[in-house]
Amino acid sequence: MTKTYSVEVAGVKRELPLFQVAPGITIAVLNILGDTELVRACAHALSKKLEGIGYDVLVTAEAKSIPLAHALSEETSKPYIVLRKSYKPYMGEAIQAETVSITTGKPQTLYLDAKDREIVTGGRVVLLDDVVSTGSTQKGMRAVIEKAGGNIIAEAAIFTEGDEAKWSHVIALGHLPVFIDKKS
Repeated sequence: MTKTYSVEVAGVKRELPLFQVAPGITIAVLNILGDTELVRACAHALSKKLEGIGYDVLVTAEAKSIPLAHALSEETSKPYIVLRKSYKPYMGEAIQAETVSITTGKPQTLYLDAKDREIVTGGRVVLLDDVVSTGSTQKGMRAVIEKAGGNIIAEAAIFTEGDEAKWSHVIALGHLPVFIDKKS
């Protein structure tokens, strides 16, 4: 039986599976892919928290946060851009930056498609993620947007994770602990 961590976010309850990411370090894994009820509820709640922030575009990294970006885009009528994790020739002169995700533990490169550069350049950007944990994805997204000449005016997520004070600037719906086994 898989151990879980109970959460309630945007009025929706979920049991998040616990996953060991390093010896003695365990996190509660949020996977919003296919969870339409949770995605819609979180998008609605985040749209309320983003009211009054003058922004032009939502930017997220490929993969798990794409449904959130799409639903939030529908909620706010703001466009969204997905920074891809692999380069495709049709992307043209893409801008790139490297990041390391806590869930993969491996370096990844984020790419901004040439077609999306004009939206970002000079634009007011909200960086969006499902969970902000180590900040490496945020750092990678920030580097790409800054290289493209975009202005990051806010960061938003469903959850922050780990050191809550470190993420006080992130507009979030909740916070997840990191479980550390003192014996390891």
